[in-house]
Amino acid sequence: MTAYRTVTDAADFGRVAVLFGGTSAEREISLLTGQAVLDALLRRDVDAVAMDPADGLQAQLGADRFDRVWIALHGRGGEDGTVQGWLSLLGIPYTGSGVLGCALAMDKLRTKRLFAGCGLPTPDFVELRGPEDFSTVEAELGFPVMVKPADEGSSIGLTRVDDTGGLPAAYAAAAACNSAVFAERWMTGGEYTAAILHDDVLPLIRIDAGAGFYDYDAKYYSDETRYICPCGLPAEQEAEYGRLALDAFRAVGASGWGRVDFMLDATGAPLLLEVNTVPGMTSHSLVPMAAAQAGTGFDALVWRILETSCTEDADGRPA
Repeated sequence: MTAYRTVTDAADFGRVAVLFGGTSAEREISLLTGQAVLDALLRRDVDAVAMDPADGLQAQLGADRFDRVWIALHGRGGEDGTVQGWLSLLGIPYTGSGVLGCALAMDKLRTKRLFAGCGLPTPDFVELRGPEDFSTVEAELGFPVMVKPADEGSSIGLTRVDDTGGLPAAYAAAAACNSAVFAERWMTGGEYTAAILHDDVLPLIRIDAGAGFYDYDAKYYSDETRYICPCGLPAEQEAEYGRLALDAFRAVGASGWGRVDFMLDATGAPLLLEVNTVPGMTSHSLVPMAAAQAGTGFDALVWRILETSCTEDADGRPA
């Protein structure tokens, strides 16, 4: 477990750069997240400045001295360990997971392999390297399946496939994301998410996407998607699922804050889908909902996430 300093005075954070926007396929959502985060920090009198890596991050960070960074970048270039590595080299503390945790969690295919190696439950899957693997999908998984790009978030590039005939188009859509591609057994049970903050699991949220699945529109724009929190599970069962989510979070090397998504199979057993190291912080986002259920408002949540940049280094000195 990582120990974070409790900060009570905004001045102790120093000057904070809020990174959002970027150039990934999730830029639109990152802009919403970053603006919400920036506004919350300013309301709490934190000396925070907006910064978009699309405008040249090196020049911006070099122009002024920043004491720490609130990373509100989603997807590649922000959630995959690259910006975390660069900030580490510069010696600038930042929020959330480090290089390893971000890089592993961003790659959903390797995350699933890691889960399997650690004995953590995850839906059966098959990597798709091309049409030669299509027959394996039917033989090992059956239909329906979900075809996914390994390195995208926000459900970008996902396609439900109901028969072999749908695999070529689904594979092409996922491969167009310049990513490894895999097919995952379709899950019919309830969908849940576990938000994690400072190594604590917040109240679980059940997601009901209605007639469809939890795709990009359902996540960020649909008013038909329902979020149930409290999730309705018995307390012991919710605690068990929370422990599983925390095990998954730690298995990929994630830290600070994040979100673990999972679904239930036909028997009610939980199967892990993925770990998010920089979840959304928009009006439709799940971490703020879970935090609110636990009694933490949005501004306080943003402050506590900023505290994840306040750790102690190997010499015991606070960052």
